[in-house]
Amino acid sequence: MSLTQYKQEWFGNIRGDIMAGILVALALIPEAIAFSIIAGVDPMVGLYASFCIAVVIAFIGGRPGMISGATGAMALLMVTLVAEHGIQYLFAATILTGLIQLLMGIFKMGRVMKFVPNTVMIGFVNALAILIFMAQLEHFVDANWVMYAIVAGSLAIIYILPKFFKAIPSPLIAIVLATVFVMFSDVSVSTVGDMGSLSQALPTFFFPEVPLNFETLSIIFPYALSLAIVGILESLLTAQIVDDMTETKSDKNRETSGQGIANMVTGCFGGMAGCAMIGQAVINVKNGGRGRLSSFTAGVVLLGLIIVLTDIVIQIPMGVLVAVMFMVSIGTFDWNSLIRIHKFPKTDATVMVVTVGTVVITHDLSYGVFAGVILSAIFFAAKISKVHVDKQINEEHGRALFRVEGQIFFASVENFMYAVDHDWSEIEEIEFDFSQAHLWDDSAINAIDKVLMKLKNQGIQVRVSGLNKDSTQLVERLSVYDKPNGKLGGH
Repeated sequence: MSLTQYKQEWFGNIRGDIMAGILVALALIPEAIAFSIIAGVDPMVGLYASFCIAVVIAFIGGRPGMISGATGAMALLMVTLVAEHGIQYLFAATILTGLIQLLMGIFKMGRVMKFVPNTVMIGFVNALAILIFMAQLEHFVDANWVMYAIVAGSLAIIYILPKFFKAIPSPLIAIVLATVFVMFSDVSVSTVGDMGSLSQALPTFFFPEVPLNFETLSIIFPYALSLAIVGILESLLTAQIVDDMTETKSDKNRETSGQGIANMVTGCFGGMAGCAMIGQAVINVKNGGRGRLSSFTAGVVLLGLIIVLTDIVIQIPMGVLVAVMFMVSIGTFDWNSLIRIHKFPKTDATVMVVTVGTVVITHDLSYGVFAGVILSAIFFAAKISKVHVDKQINEEHGRALFRVEGQIFFASVENFMYAVDHDWSEIEEIEFDFSQAHLWDDSAINAIDKVLMKLKNQGIQVRVSGLNKDSTQLVERLSVYDKPNGKLGGH
């Protein structure tokens, strides 16, 4: 990266990045606390993680403007480890998670994104929007009218104010006004302070107090591997979404390595493993954040709020943060996909619905993505497994020409064999023309070998023609038919 580009990513949008970063920091606090509670650890573990990851990734990440920190998907994977082995093993697993991700980046695992279909991406985004919305509903349980009023008023400010005033992000104004209202009125309403106690201590460097032996590795490795895969998957999908929102490109391999280094640092400062946060990334981008300064600002302001302004932060009403997350949910959901879903191919629509359904049911984004990718692969294999054999038979001369069209691989060999598996005893010579076909794997070669061997046993002379270069090379390596000549069917 050139110095000019690096300066642009840091200082090309100073005002927008700082304002968006402040807003993101405010929205990070309740989420980091909530994710800590899910994982079964002290709220400061999630807050330290969000601070460390946001700051580190600002310098070394591959997607400027993307926010990373403690996430729910990662927190769910930590529950058993914390419950059975304690917090120190979580810190060790976080460091190992980062090391695995760093290796994934070095070996350029970021390119796996090209295997995620667009319908899975749409399903991922829509499912996340639904989860964000659903997560806010618990705040309305046993809530009084003040909670509803704050949510409604905040939404009004968020959506109406920008029509008249855009100098400051409207969600930030809503948070300030709602907090001032709660501080100077005698109303009873749920606040950030009700979610967990906050410490004013700075994070300090230390190495996890665990035995450095194979037993420890055997305990933390399965968790670290799961965390690494889920974290990279969610980060790369989020990076792609931010790419689309900003119409810019990002370095996925650099982002993968950056996430790894950020988690290694976090584990040494008392934080839990994290990854990119699509909700916070959307807040950042929609409120003007584009560069690395936005992520850095979010992390620094988050720590500053906890250390310096704890007494004010704990009085932020949950109602206004719920309104902000409602805004994120509405803005994240791809409403156009609902309008166009009847125009999608049935297979694409099915993949999208399955992706959304799996995520909503399991509350795990990775499960939905895996389900969508696997289903897409099955549909794709079924679609290209159709093989057509055009048979031109000249019984008078005892000859036949079989023109094979399609992709010959493990899923299509049955169709190919069925098409030619008949009694051809009246034919003396058959030519297979593969000029409109491609052989892909050992299953294809094995099927053709069987067909040719059966025809040869019937006393029929067989010729093969039209094989392209790649198919010919595969035949020469794998075919066992007519090996004395070293050629398939005398080709």
